[in-house]
Amino acid sequence: MTKTPKNFETALAELEVLVAQMENGQLPLEHSLAAYKQGTELLKFCQAALQDAEQRVRVLTAQNTLQKLDQ
Repeated sequence: MTKTPKNFETALAELEVLVAQMENGQLPLEHSLAAYKQGTELLKFCQAALQDAEQRVRVLTAQNTLQKLDQ
């Protein structure tokens, strides 16, 4: 099992490295499969981080709108 990345940026950088290695076509099959699995886990982490950020932006936007209405 892979370790959880520290943050979105780290996960994205790791994903980019994996993609480059796989696109290179030099990995043995077993390593390619492991890289693919790790890549899907990193992708899920990145998607969750982006969804969390989007939700925070929605909350902040709603709060800002309410503050403007109260003025």
